Amino acid sequence: MNHAEWKTRHHRELLGEKAEENAEYDRLYEEAELAHDLGQLVYDRRTALGLSQTELAERCGMKQPQVSRIEGGGTVPTIPLLRRLARALDADLTIELTPHHQAA
Repeated sequence: MNHAEWKTRHHRELLGEKAEENAEYDRLYEEAELAHDLGQLVYDRRTALGLSQTELAERCGMKQPQVSRIEGGGTVPTIPLLRRLARALDADLTIELTPHHQAA
């Protein structure tokens, strides 16, 4: 699911429309949400460091359009790419699994 599809679904939910209930659609929705969240984290850290997309791309051995796509939520980076981004952003990469909270 690309950003436009995610945005359409989000708007439908805001309008109270029932989203399609199918496992593939939900999986794609979660993937788009993850891509968006990761992109926002990269953008926030890059701008906090005062780096341009081009400078970050050079630090990672990438091209500027790839950084733009990541920041825009257009792709879910692989673990090795996340590691390169973290190093280039002078940050630690932490992946954590936490249990879901259960209602009492």
